[in-house]
Amino acid sequence: MESEIRRDGRVRGQASAALEDENAKLKRMLANAMLDNVALKDLLGKK
Repeated sequence: MESEIRRDGRVRGQASAALEDENAKLKRMLANAMLDNVALKDLLGKK
């Protein structure tokens, strides 16, 4: 295995950069979904 997961949950090796990229992508997707949710609630007049 090219990467090693340590006891504290951190990843060493090539997989670390890939996981960080995927994490950033997922955070952007969540933020966009949350903004869409707020916009839809505003359109429907709900709080």
